[in-house]
Amino acid sequence: MRQDRLQSFLLKGPTMTRADETPVDLPGAAPRALEIEQNGINFISVNEHRGRPRELFWPWFAANISVLGISYGAFLLGFGISFPQAVIVGVIGIVISFLFCGLVSLSGKRGHAPTMTLSRAAFGVHGNRVPSAISWLLLVGWETVLASLAVLATATVFTRLGWHSGFFTKVAALVLVALLVMIGGILGFEFIMKLQMWITVITAVLTVIYVILVASNINFDTLAAIPAGPIPQLIGGFVFMLTGFGLGWVNAAGDYSRYLPRHASSAGVVGWTTFGASLGPVVLLIIGLMLAGSSQELSEAIATDPIGALTTLLPTWFLVPFALVAVLGLVGGAVLDIYSSGLALLSAGLPVPRFLAAAIDGVLMIAGSIYLVFIADNFIGPFQGFLITLGVLIAAWCGIFVGDFALRRRPYASSELLNPRGRYGSVRPLSLVLMAIGTVVGWGLVTNSFAGWLAWQGYLLGPFGLGGREGSWAYANLGVLAALLIGFVGMLVLGRRAVRAEEDQPLSAADLEAATIE
Repeated sequence: MRQDRLQSFLLKGPTMTRADETPVDLPGAAPRALEIEQNGINFISVNEHRGRPRELFWPWFAANISVLGISYGAFLLGFGISFPQAVIVGVIGIVISFLFCGLVSLSGKRGHAPTMTLSRAAFGVHGNRVPSAISWLLLVGWETVLASLAVLATATVFTRLGWHSGFFTKVAALVLVALLVMIGGILGFEFIMKLQMWITVITAVLTVIYVILVASNINFDTLAAIPAGPIPQLIGGFVFMLTGFGLGWVNAAGDYSRYLPRHASSAGVVGWTTFGASLGPVVLLIIGLMLAGSSQELSEAIATDPIGALTTLLPTWFLVPFALVAVLGLVGGAVLDIYSSGLALLSAGLPVPRFLAAAIDGVLMIAGSIYLVFIADNFIGPFQGFLITLGVLIAAWCGIFVGDFALRRRPYASSELLNPRGRYGSVRPLSLVLMAIGTVVGWGLVTNSFAGWLAWQGYLLGPFGLGGREGSWAYANLGVLAALLIGFVGMLVLGRRAVRAEEDQPLSAADLEAATIE
């Protein structure tokens, strides 16, 4: 009888509640920011749903306002394209990449679970351990990169000020940055949402001041003289923007929308996520293109110290505020990374509480930062190799996930996402095969000249008539686009029947109640 009433609710809509009745499904009070979040990869219960789509602006803006976006100007011009070309492919690449994040965020609102938990619907409960492990590796890599940049930036500022900037200064900076990032990851969602709001305000104001101070270094005649590049270089720059921005976040996008009530505007979720994440990088990239395009010396310095090199343009009195905006911007991104990497680690099968998973990732972040800060010869080599290699893998996953999500018309059977005997099964061979094909083709169509240990990539450039590893298409990084399309089209064409069969099965009473209660 209860299920009949719930199905009637779906058809007729909710009934009015008398003034003297208190519905048990009303959202409860939000936990305090300094309380450790207890939710992990589980489904978020209805009484914990809260917030509005516009609140997504704060975490996404804060995570992407880092002055590293200015350094991307030098990276992008390194593809051998002109200033106008770089602006076009840069802006389009950033916005499209974060549009994918907006689309994945919809799954969080619909499924009320972390992204890599919802990914089980496409890959199976146990099969999803493969993309979860890849997601975890990507996120840990990103938090390591951001923490390392914060340490290098601090050391450079100390040098400019004439203070001690040697080994112990870098160690102290690393400890401080790691502590800030790990506190955010361990405390969880509420603390992160509050922290990102403050980071947004502080970094936005100081970034505007930075732009005003360095504007005099822009030489428009020099920018106009940069020659245009051919189509392969344009595509390479575009793909680099995809992997450097939104594709680095798609596997975590649903983590920050999963607390939203189901009736929240879907357009608002996509719009605020895309707008909040894109706004800062678009502005910073254009500034970076003008600065790097005006000075070859600056462009070369950014390859070694992407953040610290930007201090050479500043007056001494603004160095400390610059250090603050640089470190806070990088911490804002690293906090989201460590939070989501902990969730990905749980989804991969590690049986520990969420906060302990975040702590484990923090230790790995410190170890990786030690390598980048104290051992690696430069930054751009490991960074480019990391982005493109894992970019292929995550692009294949993204295509499969978005394709699977596009096929679904009904709510997820949330309780079955944790049960390998449920409708989603233990392993979904189709998704794993598509991911394997996308990866093999993708790695065959990318090259990594900056990282010698990745020289084996690009093995399909010759057989496909693209000029081999030294040809004009070698640096177009077509493999990322190929992996994305193989996953997406393959799932749309071959996965439709399986999704329909799943959705034809009735929801459990608990899942049906959760689907209708809002």
